[in-house]
Amino acid sequence: MIVDQYAVVNGVRLHYLAAGAGPLIIFLHGFPEFSYAWHKQLAEFAIDHLAVAPDGRGYNLSDKPSRVDQYAMKHLVEDVSALASHLGYEKFVLAGHDWGGAIAWSFAIKHPESLSKLVVINGPHPGIFDRLLRHDPVQQKASQYMLMFRSSKAEEILSADNYAALIGIVFGRRMRNGHLSEEDERDKQVYLEAWSKPGALTGGLNYYRAAQIGPAVGQADSLPDLVARGNFAVDPARLNVNVPTLVIWGEDDIALPVSNLEGLDQYVPQLTIKRIPNAGHWVIHERSAEVNAYIRDFLA
Repeated sequence: MIVDQYAVVNGVRLHYLAAGAGPLIIFLHGFPEFSYAWHKQLAEFAIDHLAVAPDGRGYNLSDKPSRVDQYAMKHLVEDVSALASHLGYEKFVLAGHDWGGAIAWSFAIKHPESLSKLVVINGPHPGIFDRLLRHDPVQQKASQYMLMFRSSKAEEILSADNYAALIGIVFGRRMRNGHLSEEDERDKQVYLEAWSKPGALTGGLNYYRAAQIGPAVGQADSLPDLVARGNFAVDPARLNVNVPTLVIWGEDDIALPVSNLEGLDQYVPQLTIKRIPNAGHWVIHERSAEVNAYIRDFLA
């Protein structure tokens, strides 16, 4: 059974979903999702783990700090560390998707001693993503949306017509003839409720604003600058991940093309990559059984 829990950690009150007992596995969501995004993974891994999925700070039922700088990567990383300590674990498995994947990479770089294994799903490694943002026209074009997300107009644009843009982003590939299945329609209502909570949309967008991430505009920061805010040097030798790592990638991701996998083994010596064709950025929903099976095999 999946239960709602709360913990005051690292100066914020985080809501999280938890199920099962045993070794700890923490699932980190991305934008514009929240803990519920992982409900199928929680059900699967609760069989033999304590499976936990927090709402990141700024999202859904978690605290929503008012200052943008409170969403810097160093705080997001320490939220994870403090949550694990609150749960009574010194070592655990960390899984992340999208922004959750970026946090997971940064956590693994800074706290490798805390992880037994790492799972990243369509989440860019900082060294690879920096190279692509600087030199790859395809990634530069695909990342233009980040500039809008950082703008003062983002909340107005994304909430218009009852969050039509966000519904299209998250549920677009799951529509058939303009309609969602009954299950996806139920999920959409859960998402609308979360997005509608006061400050929740701004909280999620503040991750982009704090990081100043996106295609270079003037002196805009790149992803290594985001990593630097985690209090470790932006040096390729310091971006290595010395943890057994599984990367799962939906190949049809229009925001993060498969070029994000090229050269990844230079940073991650113990690397396993599983590419899923005909799946997009939201592969944890589109192909949840396949994703779960890859994670299950990796943990075994």
